[in-house]
Amino acid sequence: MGDLLTTGQAAIMLRSSRAHVVDLCLRGLLPYVRVGGQRRIRRSDVEALIEPGLSRDEMESLWLHRAVAGKVVANPPAMLAAAAINLRRLRRLHPAGSDWEWLDRWDALLDDGVEAMLEVLTSSSEHAVGLRRASPFAGVLTEVERRTILLAYAESRRGHARRMRADQLERILKSV
Repeated sequence: MGDLLTTGQAAIMLRSSRAHVVDLCLRGLLPYVRVGGQRRIRRSDVEALIEPGLSRDEMESLWLHRAVAGKVVANPPAMLAAAAINLRRLRRLHPAGSDWEWLDRWDALLDDGVEAMLEVLTSSSEHAVGLRRASPFAGVLTEVERRTILLAYAESRRGHARRMRADQLERILKSV
């Protein structure tokens, strides 16, 4: 539980209101779990909003792929089938080269099932970032969904999260 924050603690870290944090959670832009009926947010997810270790393009890709993960959860067979079709198409477009390594990894993920796929779609690990560069989920999101997610990402970065010294953050969190 030490890694999980309340919405109030997340709001302090983000230098925003608790209502803003709840809104981010409800819109699916900040992952959370329920513990005893209350929302709890991973510290790493809040820190990623404050100062992502990823480039802007990588963060946008992560946000888009988190939306794809929602579609995978809602309809695993259809989404995995779409990914398999796209992988075959990508192999025809790139008959040789370094892309094959990533396409092979996606093939293995499809064989590993939904859990493994969801981990790659939602993780900020270096391996997942590399895989998402050759994503087989093109066309899964509509253009409207894509634009909405990218606008939400831009809004989440606009003036809400500024870096706070670690000692100041710990002092504030202890007082809550």
